[in-house]
Formats: sequence, structure tokens, C-alpha cells
Amino acid sequence: MSSELLVDVSAGIAVLTLNRPAQQNAFTPGMATELGVALQRCDVEDAIRAVVITGTPPAFCAGADLSSRVGEVSGTLDPPPWKVRKPVIAAVNGHAVGIGLALALQCDLRYMAGDAIYGLNQVRRGVLADGSAHWTLPRLVGMANAADIMLTGRTFDGEEAQAMGIANASLPGGEVLPTALAVAHDIASGSAPLPVALSKRLLWEGLGMTPDMVGRLETDLNQQVSHSIDGNEAMSAFKEQRRPNWTGKLTEEWPTWGDNVPPRPSLD
Repeated sequence: MSSELLVDVSAGIAVLTLNRPAQQNAFTPGMATELGVALQRCDVEDAIRAVVITGTPPAFCAGADLSSRVGEVSGTLDPPPWKVRKPVIAAVNGHAVGIGLALALQCDLRYMAGDAIYGLNQVRRGVLADGSAHWTLPRLVGMANAADIMLTGRTFDGEEAQAMGIANASLPGGEVLPTALAVAHDIASGSAPLPVALSKRLLWEGLGMTPDMVGRLETDLNQQVSHSIDGNEAMSAFKEQRRPNWTGKLTEEWPTWGDNVPPRPSLD
């Protein structure tokens, strides 16, 4: 990995840190490539149970690096965080504008600094927001708030981000990363990886499905999960009145989606 992205994997948690503090972690093409490689690793390594994306202080990501004309800076990642089969948590420990906020919107959970500045200000620079922000933002805040944010390009703080539904919590800057890590460790130690991965996939894609299709998927997937390694462990732990010991592996038990449901989205 380059010095623009720090990767630390420990106790089932991968922490991916944008690391250009002198530039407030402004996003570069190289950073996008490295982040995509790291996210792909997080998807396929069974030992990684949760992912935290953060920035080296004082910012999370101040947007695209416009100081150089070498390469187009895009917020589109391969794979994007929502396709990674592990929960991806954004520890937004400082300012996040433009691509920086779009990146956080692609994550499953967002813990944000209350006194930082946020916004999708691209229209004020003569371009459109990217990084799938036109898809993620309305899902989180509704059309009225999304139009307010994207058409005006205005900025807002963490308290407003929480009130609108962008942030799961607005916290003092120094508490953001510890909170995100605590949630990540709770998921890694307490939740079975296969149901978490399938629930995440269904949450992201379910809004484009009919209620009947979602219900059918829930039933079909639960049937498959019940016959998995951790499904058997859950029953044993319940009968023995003990804490489950999850050992299931996504790489070995990711289900085959039948003809009666949409095909599994590809990470290729």
C-alpha cells in the first residue's frame, strides 16, 4: 500500500486511513486505486469481520485534490463500500466535502464530528457530485433534503447531518474513531458473518425491489443460513445457554442465488 492509505488489520477489524494530512486527505486517483484494492481484500478475507474508514487528523477528506491535472479524480471505487460483504463504518473525524462526503455516504454506518464541515459542493465548482451520491443521499435523507444539499452546494455541521439521517451519531471529533471501532468490534465479536453480509446486501438493494420479493428473499436466505455452520452453532449455543462461537466463512458459504431472485451483484 502507498503512504496515501494506511491499512491496519487487527482482531478482525480493518482500519483504512486516508493519509495526506497536509492536504486534509484530499482524494487522488492513486488513493482511489489503493482504497479499492484494500476494500477488495476486506471482502475476500474471512478473518476481516468489519471495516472502518477514517482520515489522518485534522480532516476526514476535504474533497478531490485539484492541485494537479494528472488523472481525473473520481469518487467511484471498485468495489464501492456497499458491495463489500462486511459492515463498512465511516469514522468521519473531521471535514468531509465533495468526494469526502460521497465516500462516507457509500458506507453502512457513519459516526461524524459535530463541529466539522460537510457538503456536496460540486455545483459551486461547475460540476456534478459523483461517487454515486445521487443514489446514496436520497436513500438516507429523502428527496427534499437531498435536493437542498446537492442543488445549493451548501455546507452543514454534524448535528444537522444527524438530524437529516446522514450521521448515525454526531460526536466530539476525538470520540469519532473510538466509537466507530467499538461498534466494529461489537459486530466482529457478536454477529454471525453470513447473516450480516446477506442483511447488508438486502438493505442496499431492497429499496429497488417489491415488498413480496424482499419477503421471499428473507425467507429463502434464512433457510440457507439455518443450514450453515453458524446456523447450527446458533442452535447449539441456545440449547447450551452459552455465547455462540461463530466460525462460518463467507468464502465457503456465500449462497447461490436461485432463478426466482435477482442474480447476486458481482464484485468483479
